[in-house]
Amino acid sequence: MIRFQDVAFAYMKRETVLRNVDLSFEPGVTLLLGPNGCGKSTLLKLAAGVEQPDSGTITVEGHDLWKEEVASRGELAYLPEHPDLTPYAAIGEVLRLVCRIRGEPASAAGEALRFFGMESLAGRTVRELSKGQRRRAIFAAALIGDPRYLLLDEPLDGMDRAVRKEIMLWLDSHLSAGSTLVVVSHEIEPFIPLCARAVTIPDGVPRIHPDLPGDADLRGAFLENLAGSVQADCESRESDGGCRY
Repeated sequence: MIRFQDVAFAYMKRETVLRNVDLSFEPGVTLLLGPNGCGKSTLLKLAAGVEQPDSGTITVEGHDLWKEEVASRGELAYLPEHPDLTPYAAIGEVLRLVCRIRGEPASAAGEALRFFGMESLAGRTVRELSKGQRRRAIFAAALIGDPRYLLLDEPLDGMDRAVRKEIMLWLDSHLSAGSTLVVVSHEIEPFIPLCARAVTIPDGVPRIHPDLPGDADLRGAFLENLAGSVQADCESRESDGGCRY
């Protein structure tokens, strides 16, 4: 379980993005809903330990993300929306480093690249890859090992139909193993059958919606309506200077 307790975060002192965050990410798929600017990607970064909260604590299986980093982060895999990789490192070297960190054999790097049809690009530096290839490379890192917590920001963006199908099968296998998936996606349709709960962030305070309809069509309509109401709320506040992250 990833647990937020009384967490607040601001990029600038006068512009709080998230406040009074008190929630848990449990096994299954949690879908973060809302337009760009309402804090969902920031919430994901906090869960991944990329951003540090201004106050409160975030724990993974009871281990503090910022005080017990080895114990808390070993099971985390984070896919950012905009990959940020060392430009002059070969992608194969980057993935082999991930293998060492996660205690996996170096061969796992090749297997991860093969998943995305990128094994022939292992010797290329990151700066020699296209934007889509960089995104696939960072996703390949998430495939290495057996992380129990998958934090995915727009995981299907830029993927062709065949790869999207393989990704969804991979996610389904992790769900079957009891993993925790937290997903940010404007394209929610593929995740509707898997979704166990949703989180919206009205006025910077995350609100969990745990009781989704069992019927797939009703669940889809509920999630679409939920996302729509968040969109309208955010657009209204954006005109007053809010909803910027």
